[in-house]
Amino acid sequence: MRRAITERDAAFDGAFVYGVVTTGVYCRPSCASRPAKASNVRFFASPEAAERTGLRSCKRCKPRATHDEAVQRMQTVARYIEAHAEEPLSLKKLSIRAHLSPAHFQRTFKNVVGVSPKAFHDAARLRRLKRALKAGKSVLESITEAGFQSTSRIYGHASRNLGMTPSAYRAGGEGEAIAYAYRETALGSLVMAATNRGVCFAQFGSSKAVLVEQLRGEFPRSSIVESSMADSPELDAWIHAVDVHLAGTAPLPELPLDLRGTAFQVRVWKFLLAVPEGEVVSYGEVAHGIGAPRSVRAAASACAANRIAVLVPCHRVLRGDGGLGGYRWGLDRKRTLIDTERAGRAA
Repeated sequence: MRRAITERDAAFDGAFVYGVVTTGVYCRPSCASRPAKASNVRFFASPEAAERTGLRSCKRCKPRATHDEAVQRMQTVARYIEAHAEEPLSLKKLSIRAHLSPAHFQRTFKNVVGVSPKAFHDAARLRRLKRALKAGKSVLESITEAGFQSTSRIYGHASRNLGMTPSAYRAGGEGEAIAYAYRETALGSLVMAATNRGVCFAQFGSSKAVLVEQLRGEFPRSSIVESSMADSPELDAWIHAVDVHLAGTAPLPELPLDLRGTAFQVRVWKFLLAVPEGEVVSYGEVAHGIGAPRSVRAAASACAANRIAVLVPCHRVLRGDGGLGGYRWGLDRKRTLIDTERAGRAA
């Protein structure tokens, strides 16, 4: 970045901005302003990040307009990828469409969209695969329609994202064994379910019957059975540990998780797993933490899509103004969870 601003390299315009603390102004890399001392220069991923520190936009190079143009260009490429997901889309091909060098395009796309072009392309193909499987098409037809080049690649790739093989997904999880356990906790009815990879479902609701119905809706043709100590001692121990935590007498247990979502969602959920118990972050901080500072709304949507309550701690995310924001299991539960964790940390 220092070399880019020294050489006034326009190829980096839109990829980042730099601020000069002595003038209080931020610029794009190619700005023709007089060079500043290196000790006075600060780098930012976006104009918003620079402005949050009190810097103002340079009237000469208009970095905000440049950045907004880059955002629009990356969004156009993202729509192109979505519409042509079944095609082989190399980094070189996409960078030509964006009128950027491959390296600059890669950096800018990840900064704007939140994931690399390849990860976005893979996610788009997986969405096509899921739609085709749900529509009743054969596994081979679905794989071909989604643009995967071989069945070996899809079975190695998709099982990590679908949580099951394509044929099992098409069959609504048919043949997959899922055990569930139920508890009346301090926060109400809780059903937790797990595959052989870990917890895949943990939700609060009005009753056991409603929650089990939701679980069956997620995995309509799986073999879903209620756990007993004899059949699944681990799951019973896990939900007991969560129950004790909700009562405020023990820390949150670290349990194996079977995370199922898009690449972006999984990045958000993994970031939340690193937020210490008793602390909170904003949706903006989540977006910055996963390297996608402009994807605040997408980060909030990923929190809302979380199906593993408490264990994936989306309750630790607040609005930028400190307000509770949303929570799919109710704001009273969110407030209680935060208060319980803070009390436990202070003890």
